[in-house]
Amino acid sequence: MAENFEENVNSEYGADQIQILEGLEAVRKRPGMYIGSTSLRGLHHLVYEIVDNSVDEALAGVCTEIHVTINQDNSVTVEDNGRGIPVGINHKAGIPAVEVVFTVLHAGGKFGGGGYKVSGGLHGVGASVVNALSDWLEVDICHEGKIYHQRYERGHACNKLKIIGDCAPEKTGTRVQFKPDGTIFEETIFEYDTLKTRLRETAFLTKGLKIVLKDDRGGQEQEKTFHYEGGIKEFVSYLNKSKEFLYEQIMYFEGTKNGVYVEVALQHNDSYNESVYTFVNNINTPEGGTHLVGFRNALTKTFNDYARNNKLLKDNEANLSGEDIREGLTAIISVKIEDPQFEGQTKQKLGNSEARGAVDNIVSEQLTYFLEQNPAVAKVICEKSILAQRAREAARKARDLTRRKTALEGSALPGKLADCSDKDPKNCEIYIVEGDSAGGSAKTARSRATQAILPLRGKILNVEKARLDKIYANAEIKAMITAFGTGIHEDFDISKLRYDKIIIMTDADVDGAHIATLMLTFIYRFMPELIKQGHVYLAKPPLYKLEKNRQVWYAYSDDELDAILAEVGRDQNNKIQRYKGLGEMDADQLWETTMDPEKRILLRVNMNEEEESEVDLTFNTLMGDKVEPRRIFIEENAKFVKNLDI
Repeated sequence: MAENFEENVNSEYGADQIQILEGLEAVRKRPGMYIGSTSLRGLHHLVYEIVDNSVDEALAGVCTEIHVTINQDNSVTVEDNGRGIPVGINHKAGIPAVEVVFTVLHAGGKFGGGGYKVSGGLHGVGASVVNALSDWLEVDICHEGKIYHQRYERGHACNKLKIIGDCAPEKTGTRVQFKPDGTIFEETIFEYDTLKTRLRETAFLTKGLKIVLKDDRGGQEQEKTFHYEGGIKEFVSYLNKSKEFLYEQIMYFEGTKNGVYVEVALQHNDSYNESVYTFVNNINTPEGGTHLVGFRNALTKTFNDYARNNKLLKDNEANLSGEDIREGLTAIISVKIEDPQFEGQTKQKLGNSEARGAVDNIVSEQLTYFLEQNPAVAKVICEKSILAQRAREAARKARDLTRRKTALEGSALPGKLADCSDKDPKNCEIYIVEGDSAGGSAKTARSRATQAILPLRGKILNVEKARLDKIYANAEIKAMITAFGTGIHEDFDISKLRYDKIIIMTDADVDGAHIATLMLTFIYRFMPELIKQGHVYLAKPPLYKLEKNRQVWYAYSDDELDAILAEVGRDQNNKIQRYKGLGEMDADQLWETTMDPEKRILLRVNMNEEEESEVDLTFNTLMGDKVEPRRIFIEENAKFVKNLDI
């Protein structure tokens, strides 16, 4: 890392550097304000908060290892070899600094500018919030040959800080173990894979830091170590593993400008999607911000200058747009900044103006030098960008032809769409159904006022392998775009959405699952806001129909069928039908089991923005060209298959 961030922090990091801002009572009353929610997402945030404190030590150059363990009782232990939280008395509070850190909100070494140069985490609310939302929390600190210990219950210290043993004089570090409070969280069972994704990302972003994740729960024992000397270069390589890259080397630029330390790694692949992820002090910024703007400016200007100077673009040809140059680009932009300012409600967008200039300056200068040194790579990227430019122009012409007419000009809606009569989108839903036979049943079964039906013929285009011009030329996709009303890609406008619920209804077999995946790939790549704002659902048709003595039961899983059979008895009067497709049901059955809002089961498609790089990688693995990553994915996940359709 650049010098001014690696140097051990000059000023003191002692008991009085921990500054107090306000009390802790509100946390248990309104946990959502501090950790986002009390769902699984909030539960895992507790671990991230404690880990982020250890990462701050690593960023200060005084910590090389972090061990995270899920214990048998579902508590979590986080241990690092940093300096250890100060154990001296904090003179403002009159209690040990460690107790201030765990019992006072907004207390930490991050506020006065003395303890840390840069820090992630939620700016000092971390440790005390975790303590307040835990049944119990124990902290052990190694300091000057002694082990200090303190226990808290629901945020309150149970005993004074005490020495419980000796350690080697040179050993330092902090060990925190906590058990989340079951009266606050909806679920208190940690998911190994969720922690794995986040900790892998943290290790990529903190070059050289070793993070070990271990699960000690019975029957789930596993351990994984993340340690990347290449830092974000290895992150790009990991994200590109399911893609064919256009050139071997991963470009890497770093430097410090105006107090902002900038690291950028990038590589193009042969896909048509842009995968750029931005971070500030290791915090993911899904909405981008000034650092992303600086990166895009530098990229667009530098490539256009190079293409003009080297006659790859003729004088009469238009400049390449940023979008053309970023087609198939995987990039990580990581900045370290002393006082990050975030914008927007969700604090997911960086606002510091100095970050834009710093990233622009460093990338422009070092990218220009790289392109001059590597003309073959520069030529490959420019040629791909020029192809993208032509496809974009063709797509624009196609798009202009398919522009959504206003509601008055209803003739613009696709002919096969059976629309609903209610014109208020809040009340309306659209079923995307595979095949005309199921579409026919659905049209008969539906509630005409609020339910629209759009039958699609066969499998839609796999957009993971197609450019925009091909997508606009595909009749089935065009029908969906027109029906939804929002437009796609840069034209997307969610305020024009014609239906509150978009429900994908496919057969409960392999083909049905494939069609649903193709549709989700299209929506994720070109209308991701529909998923983020909770408008996309999967219908869940029943798997079995059981008839006995003129009574009918529907079962949506094998377990449910077993439960019904246990209740009604297993004998020769049972008539069990396994549904293979929606077409096997008549309209009444389809309404009763899958479309009646009172009785149906809908699965909402959710997306965690914090794990967007992992979502992107999964789509690419499943829907991209490379077979090998898909084979590995299937081998790793085969054990989770519930309904195997052979």
